[in-house]
Amino acid sequence: MNSSLRVRRLQIVLASVSLLCFQSARADTVTDWNQKACDFVTAAKLTPAASTRILAIVQTAVYEAANSVTRRYPASALKLEASPGSSVDAAIAAANHAALSKLLPSQQAAIDGAYQAALAAIPDGAAKTNGVAVGEKAGDAMVAMCATDGADKAESYRPYTVAGVYVPTGIPVASQWPQRRPWLMTRPDQFRPGPPPKLTSELWARDYNEIKALGAKNGSRRTAEQTAIARFWEATQPPIYHALVRSAAKSPGREVTQNARLFMAVCQALDDSYIAIFDAKYHYNFWRPVTAIRNGDIDGNDATERDASWTPMIDTPMHPEYPCAHCILSGAVGAVLEAEFRPLPTLTTSSPSADGAERSWSSVEDFVQEVASARIYDGVHYRNSTEVGTAMGKKVGALAVAKYLARPAN
Repeated sequence: MNSSLRVRRLQIVLASVSLLCFQSARADTVTDWNQKACDFVTAAKLTPAASTRILAIVQTAVYEAANSVTRRYPASALKLEASPGSSVDAAIAAANHAALSKLLPSQQAAIDGAYQAALAAIPDGAAKTNGVAVGEKAGDAMVAMCATDGADKAESYRPYTVAGVYVPTGIPVASQWPQRRPWLMTRPDQFRPGPPPKLTSELWARDYNEIKALGAKNGSRRTAEQTAIARFWEATQPPIYHALVRSAAKSPGREVTQNARLFMAVCQALDDSYIAIFDAKYHYNFWRPVTAIRNGDIDGNDATERDASWTPMIDTPMHPEYPCAHCILSGAVGAVLEAEFRPLPTLTTSSPSADGAERSWSSVEDFVQEVASARIYDGVHYRNSTEVGTAMGKKVGALAVAKYLARPAN
């Protein structure tokens, strides 16, 4: 073999290796579109609960569209049938477009732009046309199915007061969420926990004094690292969790329908977590640290000293304290990821409340515990509340695992 031929063959081999490396590193269509969907809900400036519901509808539609093409898993109740040879990329793009267009009309121009760019990258022909058709059916069907899930019920929170007496006038968020129809749970109160600690208990005194010391805006005993963790998890919009899932979903060897199923399971678990947590929050209506600490002299506990001017590190979320919402979300996500990945890849996400800083974890437990600790450092949740919320999240996540991740491939 002459030298020029050997060089040519070596160039072909190197080019092939380079292409394979590029393909294995590049995000698949599911994760690409998940990033776009997260950008759209963020731009719409909705509440975290409303954004989470939208993403659950979208990612379920994406799974239905993708699976109708690949037929990797058993058919669902929608029973969509894609024509043989349909483009899965076109189906995923169309499912996203159809659902997002109806759910986020304020972002229509951006959604259309992303969709047209995605379609332009797919060769014209029957495969593309058929993929678009089944994707549109999936998106339309899921939006229609969720139109009566209770999210549109009127908010009717009644402030607690005495006639003529001023109370803060902000209306708590998502008070109607306990009336919604869940994806995974049989009813909103399925995992409602027992009540928060009695105010005369040692547990209450422990939690009160811990957050009073660690969660204060001024004069706190937090370390610099604890403050950084608190700032990181001040972010509550769903993209902080979705990026974490994408970091795992981009692991080598993942198939597109696998990732569609993963995101569906995570998103339904997140949405049900909000239903469960708001059911508990509005059932118990427990006071936040800023209220408790400024009223420490009326709780009947000699171990809780009042601080008349105490404020938390971050603004207190506008809903009751017990249990911790961030904690149920992290618990649910963690349960799904732990079941899906053996071994678990490094989990990474970034936070807009920490100027885009990234944090990583090598275990689900480390991630979940950091979220719980952050809400104490933030000054908005007691330790017992974080433990209860995390336990609830793991139960919700287990439902998603049992329903979806245990399903065998065809």
